[in-house]
Amino acid sequence: MAGTAMAGQVALITGGSAGIGRVAVELFAREGARVVFAARGADRGEELADALRAEGLGVLFVQSDVSDSAQVERLVTKTVETFGRLDCAFNNAAALGPIRRSADYTEAEFDAEVSANLRSVWLCMKYEIAQMQKQEPSGGAIVNTSSVNGLGGAAGASLYSMAEAGVLALTKAAAQEYAVNGIRLNALVAGGFDTDMLHNAVHQLAASGAAKPEEVLEGLTARVPLRRVGRPLEAAQAALWLCSSAASYVTGQSMIVDGGLTAWAR
Repeated sequence: MAGTAMAGQVALITGGSAGIGRVAVELFAREGARVVFAARGADRGEELADALRAEGLGVLFVQSDVSDSAQVERLVTKTVETFGRLDCAFNNAAALGPIRRSADYTEAEFDAEVSANLRSVWLCMKYEIAQMQKQEPSGGAIVNTSSVNGLGGAAGASLYSMAEAGVLALTKAAAQEYAVNGIRLNALVAGGFDTDMLHNAVHQLAASGAAKPEEVLEGLTARVPLRRVGRPLEAAQAALWLCSSAASYVTGQSMIVDGGLTAWAR
């Protein structure tokens, strides 16, 4: 049965064809939002859009690389052309590069990490904020996905950690700048969730340490007080709340959703 937490709202979700983003598309749509979502790969995106439209939900998929300015501008324009405005955005697209020590990365790998995980968020914010400022009534809510790796750094993933720390600082700065325009910006700081990205990291760590992937995953899970990785729906529900009117007095927040993994250090 559909909910009403986002009834009448227009939502834009990036990284929407897999993992947390895919579940968020389903959740936002079933909670009453009209959803435009983006991803680089077309097949899974079109399949999800078709399935949700078959349920009678207002969903549109737009193939996009959100590290490209022209494609992000087109994505926001298409959202407004289709549904009339933009009320909230969940900037969730991300990519995990190779795992290695800091000085062993190439300059090209540095640029790729920044482009995929920091520039992409800034570009989305740039065009989303512009739309939220000029529409009537003005305002909106933006949630940017970051990672617990960005809270203090992770050995073997310094560039990813750097980019995710940048997302946190960018979100907090913009939250202060655009509160006067009625725009709230918050970060979802994700721990380990059962997604392709996590399993990619597990296999890279296993290969670098000559361990079995299941052993690496067990080791990661043992560090989580709740003794499990998260379900993508649990992250999507946090993003939904931050986008909803229930969070109307919340801005500049880094909401850590990690099963207690970083509780000792907060």
